[in-house]
Amino acid sequence: MRTIWYIITLALCVHTQLLMGQIKAPSISEMRWSSDYNLHIRLSNDTNYVMDVRALHHAGRTITDTSRQATTYYPVNLDEEFVTYLKQRKLQQAASAASDTSRRETPQTLWSALHKTVGGGYIHFINCLMYSLESQQLNLSDPIMLRPVTKWKPKPMTATYKRTQKWTHYIPFDQKTAHKEYKQRARENDLRDLQGIPEHFIDRFLSTSQKDFDKLVSEGKRSFVAQINLVRLLLGAKYLGASQISFIRDKVENALALYSLSNLPSIIIFDDYNAAVAMSLDKTGYRIDYVVFRDQERLSPEEQKLRIEKVEALVEAVNEANEAVFRRRLSSYYSR
Repeated sequence: MRTIWYIITLALCVHTQLLMGQIKAPSISEMRWSSDYNLHIRLSNDTNYVMDVRALHHAGRTITDTSRQATTYYPVNLDEEFVTYLKQRKLQQAASAASDTSRRETPQTLWSALHKTVGGGYIHFINCLMYSLESQQLNLSDPIMLRPVTKWKPKPMTATYKRTQKWTHYIPFDQKTAHKEYKQRARENDLRDLQGIPEHFIDRFLSTSQKDFDKLVSEGKRSFVAQINLVRLLLGAKYLGASQISFIRDKVENALALYSLSNLPSIIIFDDYNAAVAMSLDKTGYRIDYVVFRDQERLSPEEQKLRIEKVEALVEAVNEANEAVFRRRLSSYYSR
């Protein structure tokens, strides 16, 4: 019996250390691109993985649009140091709340509430919300997101009340309601809450009926469901109350605190350069961890260096564009 308790205690200690970020995640020690559409990856802990290039995210030429109006989303992992920082920050906040229960600021907007935790720019905001939705730590059908049933009406009648009085939730929860809200906001030229959302997220949202959405849920297609839910959530962002904002913030914090450091690296295919790039997201933006070229055997060291510099410059341009969007939002709509 004592042996069993020892094993359980040891397992809990190891698990706790992993959650606290004390066990270093394996890095890529080798990556090569074979001719059969596969990437072969060896990690520093000697584990091997084969990834089908056709199933990976392809950047294509669309990422060259780094204008001041655009942001770029890559489905990448969070950097280990960034995850550790978030975990420590959560512990510090918990300790502070325990010692002084009288102060935790009432959040004014979803953006300002999350920015104080995750830091970084708008791309962090999108990635962290996406991760919490996709990992199902954040559930938009939670009872706290339900609007109370009441016969109360504001006097005088407000535009917000007229807009949302028939909503069952604080966000447009079903596809019919969400599509109606999107179209009305489009007519009013008021889609700024969706600024920076990847276009293919919005396209998927608009082309998906409630029946299609229910099917995605039943088939367990978490990524597609999370993309649609992200659009729904941000369409309802300005209608959220303080309790709902606090709930979402806490769920995102929990999701990031429980982020698994054992996740496989995220590989992006830069088609223009025949490059497979392992990338992650840290406090400053996207970071390149490893680069391999499809025609690497035929490239001289000088040509490889030149291509890597081009990829680095492109990623830097994306980071700068994302930062520009972040600063605009911070100084205007989400400045509270």
